Amino acid sequence: MRISRRADVVVVGGGTSGVAAAVASARAGARTVLVERMGALGGQMNVSGPPGFAYANLYNERGERIIGGILTETHERLLKEGHALPHLEPDFRGWYTFAYVDPDWWGLMAFEMMEENGVELLLHSLAVDVLKEGAAVRGVVVENVSGRQAILGKVLIDCTGEGEIAARAGAPYEILPREEMEPHSLAFTADGVDWARVLDYVKKNPGEFEFERFQENTRHRWTRDELVARIRRVETIEEFGEIMGYRSLKLKGLESGEWHGASGVGFFLIPREGGVIQAHFQHSSQIGDCDATDVEDRTRAEVECRRQVRIAWKFIRKYLPGFERAYITRICPEVRIREGRRIMGDYVLTGEDVVGERKFPDVIGKSAFPAGAVHVVGPGTLGTMKPPDVPRTGGSHDVPYRCLVPREVENLLVAGKAVSARREAYQRFLMQTMVTGQAAGVAAAICAGNDITPRMLESDVSELQRVLVGQGAILTGTH
Repeated sequence: MRISRRADVVVVGGGTSGVAAAVASARAGARTVLVERMGALGGQMNVSGPPGFAYANLYNERGERIIGGILTETHERLLKEGHALPHLEPDFRGWYTFAYVDPDWWGLMAFEMMEENGVELLLHSLAVDVLKEGAAVRGVVVENVSGRQAILGKVLIDCTGEGEIAARAGAPYEILPREEMEPHSLAFTADGVDWARVLDYVKKNPGEFEFERFQENTRHRWTRDELVARIRRVETIEEFGEIMGYRSLKLKGLESGEWHGASGVGFFLIPREGGVIQAHFQHSSQIGDCDATDVEDRTRAEVECRRQVRIAWKFIRKYLPGFERAYITRICPEVRIREGRRIMGDYVLTGEDVVGERKFPDVIGKSAFPAGAVHVVGPGTLGTMKPPDVPRTGGSHDVPYRCLVPREVENLLVAGKAVSARREAYQRFLMQTMVTGQAAGVAAAICAGNDITPRMLESDVSELQRVLVGQGAILTGTH
């Protein structure tokens, strides 16, 4: 088998965690190769998911900035170029906030950052196996149009989302039965919306929407009348960030058979060039009872979600005020996977760590996102959110480096939503994946440069933390 590349650090997977890992590794001085199965970079940010979630909860509920680094850099770059909106204050959104971005420009920026930092790309290459010496991973085997090749590295980072490399290498993992997994979704985006009509309908019918789930947090405790008054004072549609619900319209669709019943009616708002706002439907086509590690289930999900898109769009055009002349501009090329494997590492993050705002000496990043799986499927749901277990005092919890180091395997790190956590502490949201991606990239570069394993680095993470802080990460100084 031909050896195609040799590098200090090999990152497998070019989604949000992989982009952050590759940039961080290269900036830390390592020769870095990024292997991606598609021709695009960005994963859930611009290929399959809701643009904007990478920029949720950069602040905790106390108003303290808890996430910086490469994540902040990407938002600031897009904001400066007119391809993002400023970070919204919590207002009636309660326990989380967003800063929405243009997904296609995010993808273009990812390529620009690879070039700026000297990251070597190998696209259209599916990693199908690992190369090992004993417990040590030495490389990956990829298949592409040039045949089968080996990519060798001193340290590898699994950023595949489902922990495919770590699982093939023999690392232990947890995965729920398919019927208990969060649903997966296929997103689509629409333009040609009469936003004045949408805003008028929302302000006149606040009870139609799911705003009450944002009603209370540690900073604001509003009565329903106060919440309604705030909604009716909104002047521009962008202030909402997202609009979910349309309860009576959805009920009408369920009764008439015009709505598929697998998810909710609603959308996020995303910016486009020239001040254009588009509607991004993330929850209107989704499927439960689907194991993301089973190719038959994944195939079924792609087929079913596209069937739902057709049903949903006919309903949206017919019933949602302001959408009468709207048109679809973008259907994501693949289903967004919400839940899969969690690779068990030297520390397993727990729900109590999240709620209790636990701090760790080997901190590599922070998160203020609520604990637990939040989406459900069914006719009586939004496609939607269950009451979250939030950080107890409106602070944040640390993510320890040991969550990135898989058990029973050497020379391998895991970043992204497959990092070591219990289901109730699942770190799958995009800002979390970029935090762990950046940390894994720096750690891998340090290990490669010092000829040590990621597990050996656990004994002294001071250099890792120093470099991360130098790259803009926030590790201390907040609740």
